[in-house]
Amino acid sequence: MNTMTDDIRVMTSGAFTAAYLELIPRLELLTKKKLVTAATSIGTGETSIPNRLRRGEPVDVVIVADAVLVGFIKDGLIMAESYTPLARSAIGMAVRAGAPKPDISTVDALKRTLLQAKSVAYSASVSGDYLSTELLQRLGIADQVLNKCRRIEGGERVGAVVARGEAEIGFQQLSELLPVPGIDHVTPLPPEVQKVSVFSAGVALSTKDSDAAHALIRFLASPEAARAITNSGLEPIGNR
Repeated sequence: MNTMTDDIRVMTSGAFTAAYLELIPRLELLTKKKLVTAATSIGTGETSIPNRLRRGEPVDVVIVADAVLVGFIKDGLIMAESYTPLARSAIGMAVRAGAPKPDISTVDALKRTLLQAKSVAYSASVSGDYLSTELLQRLGIADQVLNKCRRIEGGERVGAVVARGEAEIGFQQLSELLPVPGIDHVTPLPPEVQKVSVFSAGVALSTKDSDAAHALIRFLASPEAARAITNSGLEPIGNR
């Protein structure tokens, strides 16, 4: 008979999802538990990871942007000693498959591309916050560009919106763009304006199996997980 302790419940933000999904078979072998994926996006509204945690929804492992995880620790939702940085993530741009490929190789080229685009999609997460509240302002084009931007809510991938032709260009973590079919030219921002985010994991205070949850995170931070993390468009930190 199944009990809750036969499963490990994982909530992960979109940036780490592709690597995590690839590693599920090895994680299940390691922990001798079935992994239940409770969330694959930080999301917004009632279904967001923060709201689900605060409601007391059962979860064992949480993988989110570093600042978000630190906030969860301060709120007493994640065990402080379990805090483990896993990977660095850069922001990229994508267009619909077959569409012209705009140049964003330099800051000036990125600025021109943003000004010329008819519509721009960005995520309701760290990359979108950076684009809409910092990058456009630094480039001096916020007034011209923000009114044609669309923030993609509810955990939907920006790439999916671009693939449907609902936005000419879209910006999100590279690891969230790469798995999406129907898009092309997934290109990182120029180094001078790139924002690299760290994604970290922690064990929920509500876990029913602390040992298995800790073992899962140790594996994700180990050299054995590095290839899947790299293949997904992230840079493994490998601190253990």
